[in-house]
Amino acid sequence: MFSRMELISGLTVEGKSKMLLLVLDGLGGLPGEDGGTELESAHRPNLDALAAKAELGMLEIVDVGVTPGSGPGHLSLFGYDPLEFEIGRGILEALGLGIDVGPGDVCARGNFATWGDGDVVVDRRAGRIPTEKNRALVEKLRQEISEVEGARVRLYPGEEHRFVAVFSGDGLKDAVFDADPQVAGPMKWATPTDPAGERMAHVANAFIRKVRDVLRDERPANGCLLRGFSSAPHIPSLGELYKIRPAAAATYPMYKGLARLVGMEILEAGKELEGVFDAVASNWGDFDYFYVHVKYTDSRGEDGDFDAKRRMVEEVDSLLPRLTSLCPDVIAIAGDHSTPARLKAHSWHPVPFMLASPYVRPCGAKSFGERECARGSLGIMPAHKLMGLMLAHALRLVKFGA
Repeated sequence: MFSRMELISGLTVEGKSKMLLLVLDGLGGLPGEDGGTELESAHRPNLDALAAKAELGMLEIVDVGVTPGSGPGHLSLFGYDPLEFEIGRGILEALGLGIDVGPGDVCARGNFATWGDGDVVVDRRAGRIPTEKNRALVEKLRQEISEVEGARVRLYPGEEHRFVAVFSGDGLKDAVFDADPQVAGPMKWATPTDPAGERMAHVANAFIRKVRDVLRDERPANGCLLRGFSSAPHIPSLGELYKIRPAAAATYPMYKGLARLVGMEILEAGKELEGVFDAVASNWGDFDYFYVHVKYTDSRGEDGDFDAKRRMVEEVDSLLPRLTSLCPDVIAIAGDHSTPARLKAHSWHPVPFMLASPYVRPCGAKSFGERECARGSLGIMPAHKLMGLMLAHALRLVKFGA
């Protein structure tokens, strides 16, 4: 027996057709006061017009009832079974920042956070401090912390409250549960997932305590959390698997890291959403698969801000013609998971998606939203099958069997 990825890879042929995957991070939601989700409540004429000519469905990102992280969510959209390829958030953030990660290094995604008395975390994101403040804090920590319990520490600023810590030294393994309570409340310290991770868990907790000591007079970022402990994995590239030339347009380091990990070229897109969309047009002739990432639908959902998430959908809708005017042969629009504002977190709910090409069987959808997608002709589909469907509509797959 061989896997679905091996099956699709064996059927793939080279071609000139263009494919585009637009990911609105955390797209799925739950009904608000007007009865519609954030997506359904948005004014979205361009998305609706495309949906009328597309096939719709829902994506099960990992499995029924399983809440996915962004890493497995995106790998699934790219065609990798997330139960087979497990990649930690730390290494993705590191790769996104262009950090050199060596054999045996363990990376962790850091959050600057607000700590209260008695090891209580008051705000896991320290109010989403500005990136400039983040850089100043990382520089302060670099001057004070270069080694913890015999392990070397390298620190790198990210966006807003995020940073990356890379730990190097003998006996460090990534078998560690997050040092993060996930919600405001008593701290949940790092613990090993198996005995191999005991030293790394000890080093991580000692590092967090040192950070708290160095930042004790800072506000609101007077401490940190660590999660996604991970080392560099081996994963086959999209080019090797599917004979495509893939590129990514994204603003946040983690998503650039994901794209780089699977062999995508990272396009210069700046920090604004318009730049992300324009980067695709500027490089349209050089690649045949484009991954376009929108982060702020997820951020607004995590903030519990229903209206802000709705407005972000509307902003994407207003920019959509910059992509559709390029006339991609296949365009898919989806999320990597659901982030309902009501929950202020990722959730297990299937994600709405649509796929348009000259070869679809349009289902006559009146709009693009969760309820229309739930009635769509593609039903509820495992997300890791989306890549094969896109390749089929791009006429990149030959017949299976005689």
